[in-house]
Amino acid sequence: MFQRKRKKYRLMEDLDLISFYKESEDKDAFTVLYERYGHLVMGTCMKYLKDEFDAEDMTSKIFEELGQKILRHTIMNFKGWLYRLTKNECLMFLRKQKSGFIYKVSIDALSEDNKEPENTEQQLVLMEQSLSSLKSDQEKCIRLFYLEDKSYQEVADLLQLEIKKVKSAIQNGKRNLKLILVQNDEFNQ
Repeated sequence: MFQRKRKKYRLMEDLDLISFYKESEDKDAFTVLYERYGHLVMGTCMKYLKDEFDAEDMTSKIFEELGQKILRHTIMNFKGWLYRLTKNECLMFLRKQKSGFIYKVSIDALSEDNKEPENTEQQLVLMEQSLSSLKSDQEKCIRLFYLEDKSYQEVADLLQLEIKKVKSAIQNGKRNLKLILVQNDEFNQ
């Protein structure tokens, strides 16, 4: 019975299979998506993470959450959407591993004076405090864009702002963040 069902699903196009899954939440339909794209997700994870164990864990995580994400999103090109989702998950993982944007901005702000941060933990705390001192829209836009890897459009939709206001808030927020970090560094000398 299950084999016949899966055989029927295997003949369906991706978008038809996704529509059917959204209506029925049939696990066999989802299994066919895994069979079609599991190796592509794993390959993409390997490309970004460069570690087989991390790539396997990330692939598992993506497919564990994929069912719910399919239900929430309108998908026009599943393969492209899945690739972008996988890439974003990998980049978020790497950011968390390397303390991401927060550490990079603090180093960039201090490197103009050819200084290296002496204590990474201290720099991260300073960066968090500095982010919190930005104007509300700047802080929200920077957190969504850099830390949650949202696109300009996604940030605009989430915050109900125009894209040009989002871009402006990010640009001004980065500039203000850098000024705050440099100013704090001068006071700490």
